[in-house]
Amino acid sequence: MKFVHRSKTVIRSRTSRVVAVLLVAAAGAWLGIFLSGTVRAQVGPVETGMSLRPAWNGETVVDASPLGTLTFRTHDAPLRLRITLENIDQDRAKALIEDPRLADRLPGIIESDLIDGVRDLIIRSLLCAGAGALIAVLMVFRRPRTALLGLLAASVALAGTGALAAVTFRPSSLIEPRYSGLIAAAPSLVGSAESIVTRFESYRSQLTKLVTNVSKLYDTVSTLPLYDADPKSIRVLHISDIHINPIAWNVIRSLKDQFAVDLIVDTGDISDHGTKAENKFVDEIGRLGVPYVYVRGNHDSMTTQRAVEKQKNAVVLDNKTQSVAGLNIYGLGDPRFTPDKSVAVASDPDALGQFARSHLAQVNKPDLIAVHDPDVGRGFTGATPMILAGHTHERKTTMLPSGTRMLVQGSTGGAGLRALEHAQPTPVQASVLYFDKETKRLRAWDDITLGGLGEQSVYIQRHVEPDPQRMISPAPTNAPSPTGPITGTPTSTAGPPLWHQGQSSPMLQRSPTEDGRES
Repeated sequence: MKFVHRSKTVIRSRTSRVVAVLLVAAAGAWLGIFLSGTVRAQVGPVETGMSLRPAWNGETVVDASPLGTLTFRTHDAPLRLRITLENIDQDRAKALIEDPRLADRLPGIIESDLIDGVRDLIIRSLLCAGAGALIAVLMVFRRPRTALLGLLAASVALAGTGALAAVTFRPSSLIEPRYSGLIAAAPSLVGSAESIVTRFESYRSQLTKLVTNVSKLYDTVSTLPLYDADPKSIRVLHISDIHINPIAWNVIRSLKDQFAVDLIVDTGDISDHGTKAENKFVDEIGRLGVPYVYVRGNHDSMTTQRAVEKQKNAVVLDNKTQSVAGLNIYGLGDPRFTPDKSVAVASDPDALGQFARSHLAQVNKPDLIAVHDPDVGRGFTGATPMILAGHTHERKTTMLPSGTRMLVQGSTGGAGLRALEHAQPTPVQASVLYFDKETKRLRAWDDITLGGLGEQSVYIQRHVEPDPQRMISPAPTNAPSPTGPITGTPTSTAGPPLWHQGQSSPMLQRSPTEDGRES
């Protein structure tokens, strides 16, 4: 028994020692990678510095400081490749961009330069990691054989990490970058979503576009270039829930100009209490210079809606369809007016969905449907490929079972002054959507979130629609008649819903009054 007990003790001791050696070797290897420094590499006309660091998520970060950074989810291994753009060879950049013969060779040049730089970086990182593991184990255990064991373990781990990075490498990640930096630089660095999808199918071409954009941007950094938007796309700026926050107009103007949008869609709650005193706020709509499609929110009164209608660029949609900038858009205002506290409002999702379905007869296969509440939007599933909504102050996109995509926007006004009531301010959010001019289908969209520097600091996440031409399940041909708690449903499109005219509904109620107070 003593012999068995002693054997178990020895085994546990050896196991503990092996685990300790592996942990020390791993720590030394990671420290070696941290200290490996930066590899200088010329990628086309761009002088870069490349570094490799441990990270929880595998990604490649392109640092174009002071303009911003681009992040790509290129692999799954726990390594971050950081490429810092340090300088531009202006003569070489102009020659490559302007000379057709050199421009044809640019993809191959960039790919070759990038591979050479990454190879040098990997070799240096491996050597430094191995040296770090060897030295760390030797310093802790003071035995050369144990140090060699640590080196062997680190080598195997690094080889496995490298293999994982190679196996999970995703060239397509270049079409869905995350951008953080200045709004003015964002479109030029991120590039045209539509052209990336339709013209640049290969990894080499995407790299070429990125390097070319960077070269042009650095060449004219004092006067940032206008966004060279793809002429084959219709660009829609989706905003919502401004709640009379004046900063929203600065944000909207900046995004409109930098992304060269064709129209703006506002999914409601431009006001806060729906009073006449707030109507002056909407005068900025007439100064934007592009069509402004608006649907009423639950904080917007009929007085608010009429004030928006008076603006020269405004297109108010309330149970009707209109062609705007090449898109057929159906809009439906929210049936409730919640600031009126004299009326009890219970926003039952089923009732809101039923409210939407009661209007399906007026919907004739639009390219886009705009509503305020997502629960209303779900009632239109299958009637259109794309639904825009707001209300929740939290951005979310959902692919409904019918094939309809619904994009719920955050608050472009940062939820208004009420955002100050919370420990963390509500982010200012908007999205730019890219529709194909021929098919009228969504091809890609940029989710935009503004940071602490107001309209100057921006975070952008690019998304590409995986199946733009997907089949959309048809909407029900016979719209069900409202039952239960909903009354006063309109029977024609000649006028607004009856509860706008003062008839009551216990579940969905919009009072004929326009004042009230927000709790």
